[in-house]
Amino acid sequence: MTSQRPRGPRALATALAALSGVLALASCGSDDSPESGGSPSATSASASGSGTAAPGGAVKCGKAATLQASGSTAQQNAMRFWIRNYQKACDGTRIQYEGSGSGAGQKDFLAGRTAFAGSDSALKKSQRDGAEKACTDGGRAVHLPMLGGPIAVAYNLSGVEKLVLDAPTLARIFDGKITKWNDPAIRKLNPKADLPATVIKAVHRSDDSGTTDNFTAYLHAATPSAWPHPHDQKWRGKGGDSATGSSGLATKVKQTEGAIGYVELAHAIGKTLPTASIDTGAAAPVDPTVVNASKALAGAKIAGSDGDLVLDLDYQPKASGAYPIGMVTYEIVCDKGNKPKTWPATKSFLLYAAGMQGQQDLSFQGYATLPAKVMDKVRNKLDSIS
Repeated sequence: MTSQRPRGPRALATALAALSGVLALASCGSDDSPESGGSPSATSASASGSGTAAPGGAVKCGKAATLQASGSTAQQNAMRFWIRNYQKACDGTRIQYEGSGSGAGQKDFLAGRTAFAGSDSALKKSQRDGAEKACTDGGRAVHLPMLGGPIAVAYNLSGVEKLVLDAPTLARIFDGKITKWNDPAIRKLNPKADLPATVIKAVHRSDDSGTTDNFTAYLHAATPSAWPHPHDQKWRGKGGDSATGSSGLATKVKQTEGAIGYVELAHAIGKTLPTASIDTGAAAPVDPTVVNASKALAGAKIAGSDGDLVLDLDYQPKASGAYPIGMVTYEIVCDKGNKPKTWPATKSFLLYAAGMQGQQDLSFQGYATLPAKVMDKVRNKLDSIS
């Protein structure tokens, strides 16, 4: 059964609060929209423009090249935006980004097939140290945090335009232990809602996914007794339906009455899906907005060593209004031994993305800003790689 478009003041408020996530996409043209009719996974644009730099010298172009990259679907919209702007400034360079999922992006990079990978979760140490096909001269893979954002809990339940959930209830829903929408645990959190006895259809990612890794990391950190599974790119919960990619998951929730799933905010907005507020124990439940996600990400600390910039996220933030289910997307490159033919252009592109111009419009596309001190370290790290 196809869901109804959410109505009422709550749905309108939610849509308006998150509308900034798609405004910039609309202004860039229809092919930049999450609902575009083009390829759902490939992002590219022809090199155009006359410049070697954008106005004010914001983009310092590298040697012209054709770059292949792949990975995170969470950053797909940001990549569209960055690639379009970069190629307008840097004539002769072509960048194609394949949104194939974090796990696939990691595999492509480690096999030497791509210039960089996008991933919403970090490589394991054995993967970093065993990157000989990608990194020559004894190089290792390093993580460059580039953007953050909220993972929204999107749902499709006719007549329910406002929904509050907490970590234990979410864990039991996604582990197949709460199976009806009028379960006492859900009713307790939503005393004014008219909850039907509809069967809950929880939807998870079928592909190796950094979104899955971050969502399950939140569940395991916030409620380990209710979610005993380790966090992983592979889904470890019991039961439920599955879908490939962020867009595929959002589409499945949209098309299925009683469905619930976890997906990046921009994809929930693109499908006009209502999203749940999270009861964190604070004075009021927290909505999945860019501002609220940024409050939580402000506490992220660098946990990597030897120049690796992996972040340790706080899934139980204490700040008022901080949304706890967040994620960071990394661009993965080599600390040395990158491909000589493509590294100058790769470095130039990533410096643009990490710079003020590349970062300043992210909030208009549904992404949260990372702390300034983190982005400073990213730019310094890129400068040090030759």
